[in-house]
Amino acid sequence: MAPGTNGGVQSLQRAFDLLEGLADAGGEASLSELAATSGLPMPTIHRLIRTLVTLGYVRQHPNRRYALGSRLIRLGENAGRQFGTWARPLLAELVDEVGETANLAVLEHDEVVYVAQAPSRHSMRMFTEVGRRLLPHGTGVGKAMLSQMPQQEVRELLKRTGMPAYTPNTFRDPDLLLMHLAEIANRGYAIDESEQEIGVRCIAVPVKGTPSPAAISVSGPEGRLTDEVVHKVAPIVQRIAEAIADTVHARTTS
Repeated sequence: MAPGTNGGVQSLQRAFDLLEGLADAGGEASLSELAATSGLPMPTIHRLIRTLVTLGYVRQHPNRRYALGSRLIRLGENAGRQFGTWARPLLAELVDEVGETANLAVLEHDEVVYVAQAPSRHSMRMFTEVGRRLLPHGTGVGKAMLSQMPQQEVRELLKRTGMPAYTPNTFRDPDLLLMHLAEIANRGYAIDESEQEIGVRCIAVPVKGTPSPAAISVSGPEGRLTDEVVHKVAPIVQRIAEAIADTVHARTTS
């Protein structure tokens, strides 16, 4: 195997480029599509893909298209848990400052997955446990993540998942949701107005620069998270999101 220009192994770099290309294509592509996006020669792509199929990181469909394989799920889940471990002290700091439950979630296979939580000390506290999976259109963290994605990618995701209602307040129309996401991107944070659970309000902020989309939130009863409280708390959540992003960057580049 030839060394890469940055001291890595070229074949390994190319294999990961193909995995990234499959992910960018929505998880599935043909060899010719991968050749067009990667710029690699077809024999090289065929050799690398055959190896990835053998290892279980790529699978081949009967129509000869290739998709991301199931072995990547375990890697992603372990990475998410590690991400949650890094973030937990900052989530605890967020709880100390705002007094409500703090959550960290990532986007995995079109679902929001909660990977870390710091509970509030209130007897009435929230609601979502680590490991829970929900569709992003119906959660504050999901909307925060979607607000950072290109509109076409969001439309494609919504087409794959549908937009079932968790409550009567859940967005069901993709055009209305996209307009709402533009407002979130401009404001810098999302608010869940009883869209996941009646009586629960949530303030969510994207964590930028992470390997996969991520967001943190604080959630509590709408009687405690009033408009006045939201206005005061949102900048604190944004500051903690930036601190988590800085932590991830430091750990992944050290």
